[in-house]
Amino acid sequence: MSSYPQFPVPPGETPHPGNMYPVYTPVEQQPAEPLPYHRLARTYPVYRWWKPIVVGLIALGLYFGMIILATVVFLIAILANPSMDSSTEEPMSALESVDIDMSDPVTFALTMLSLILMIPALFWATRIMNFQKVGMLTSVRGTMRWGWLGTCMAVAFGVLLLSVGISTALDLVQGIPFEPDFSGPDMWTLLLLTIMLVPFQAAAEEYVFRGYFMQLIGGWLRHPAFAILLPIPFFVFGHMYDIYGQLDVALFALAAGWLAWRTGGLEAAIALHVINNSVIFSLGAIGLADVNATEGSLGGLLLSAATTAVFVLVVVKLANKRQIERLSFSTVT
Repeated sequence: MSSYPQFPVPPGETPHPGNMYPVYTPVEQQPAEPLPYHRLARTYPVYRWWKPIVVGLIALGLYFGMIILATVVFLIAILANPSMDSSTEEPMSALESVDIDMSDPVTFALTMLSLILMIPALFWATRIMNFQKVGMLTSVRGTMRWGWLGTCMAVAFGVLLLSVGISTALDLVQGIPFEPDFSGPDMWTLLLLTIMLVPFQAAAEEYVFRGYFMQLIGGWLRHPAFAILLPIPFFVFGHMYDIYGQLDVALFALAAGWLAWRTGGLEAAIALHVINNSVIFSLGAIGLADVNATEGSLGGLLLSAATTAVFVLVVVKLANKRQIERLSFSTVT
């Protein structure tokens, strides 16, 4: 009798005759358990409950580090400006006196860029911890499903266009004239910045609140309701609106989180977020919307809720028709 231990042979495998040690497929190459989007962190055997928390802390440090660096560069640029002389305000005093005006191109660009920086911070932190693929923050396929994203963008554009049309008609009924202003000195600059920056700003918020937070909570709690609902307050508190505006943001977050779970990725949520913000800022550029408004109305809330509901229904119907994957069948590597 051999003194070597005998190992059980996995089903379907036959050890070579005379070989005491059959060849096994390494654990890290075996197919992962199919999991929904909010549970994707659990796809990997190296997952531990605390690792997503460390990812968040690293991402936070990287984000604030980049913000500080960008601020220093901005201040140096101001101080190096030859037009700055002793007769002008001190740089810091000038900065302190500036209000947040999203109709100002510089303020708009800086605000968008400060949010966009969340993407590299989160991606780098995830890569540093190396317990899951960065792509799994996007979808169950581990990458952006570009065709599906394009479809969702088209749906969102159509639904938002219809919503704007209804809103305009209601304003006309109430005697509010439709008077776009194409003569603004910053119109083309704001439209260009909207096209260039808003898609990344909207995607950044989705990666953080529907990507990271959903998978953080989903790693601990199996039921999707926890992953969908618990991040909503954090998203709402980041928007300084009145009660109608906050409810509108909460309904959006609910729909975006549910779609991420239902469609197996962030594409639908990103599409709705990008088109919604782009429409608002574009209307603001031509004087048809107040991009600095913090007050809403019951009518606006109801119209927005109906718009979001229509988008959700159409996207889910298309997802069923196209059999968009909802579970991860990737191989652990």
